[in-house]
Amino acid sequence: MKRACLLAAVAVALIGSGCGGSEGQEGAPGPPAERPIQAPPGIAAAGELVICSDVNYPPLEFRDDAGRPVGSDIDVATEIARRFGVRLRVVDVPFDGIIGSLRRGRCDLIASAMNNTPERRTKVDFVDYLAVGQSLMVQRGNPEHVTGPQDLAGLRAAAQRGTTNAAFLEDASEALAARGDEPIDVRLLPTDPAAVEALRDGDVHAYFADSPVVAYQITRFSGHFEFAGDPINPLPVGLAIRKEDAALRLAAERAIEGMYRDGTMKAILSRWAMSDFALEQALG
Repeated sequence: MKRACLLAAVAVALIGSGCGGSEGQEGAPGPPAERPIQAPPGIAAAGELVICSDVNYPPLEFRDDAGRPVGSDIDVATEIARRFGVRLRVVDVPFDGIIGSLRRGRCDLIASAMNNTPERRTKVDFVDYLAVGQSLMVQRGNPEHVTGPQDLAGLRAAAQRGTTNAAFLEDASEALAARGDEPIDVRLLPTDPAAVEALRDGDVHAYFADSPVVAYQITRFSGHFEFAGDPINPLPVGLAIRKEDAALRLAAERAIEGMYRDGTMKAILSRWAMSDFALEQALG
């Protein structure tokens, strides 16, 4: 992925952010589905698809100036709901408790930039729809000369609590200590914007997040931040679904397959400057 191209594209998609709640979404315009998808009976009867999302992670999910949930994940979920013949409702949930919220029945699925990892697959099933790497962000000029996790020995680095980004930093810190270097002083914060603010205030030397999110923040705070090295650790991103909800998993798979086939996914990702993160091949 070429960082300059990604940053230029993100600049086009840049819009404001805000904070949390539970609300409905109107169906986003898009090409008609190839054929109707039968929603699972409970969703069809309710007339809505309910998603859990930590609406604080631009450009995948955040709030516009009017306080409405927007972003690539919101558009993807809205399109799935449209193909099911129902409306979308978004429940804003802190990321470190989002799987628990799903399993307790607070929503039908998670659409929240969730990486599909072996540990999470013990708790939920996934329908993958993106492939996203992770990146380090530093102050403009890169005063500590960071090019990757190996350069964070003895430095402070921030990530959002409960994420794969946080786990990766902690693993990198342990690896540095095991080889005799100073560990990373990992600062885990409750929200991603709080981690960005820690870097902006100089409380940490680096911030670690998914690559499209880092690109968004670099553009949003033009002149303050830059990438440190190249993206690393590519992981699939998926919709998380309760293991007992096989009918919803199959219906969601059909919807994602159709969105890749008819160009809807391409249009959504292009809108949010995320074309580089499409799956290499459509599912199925």
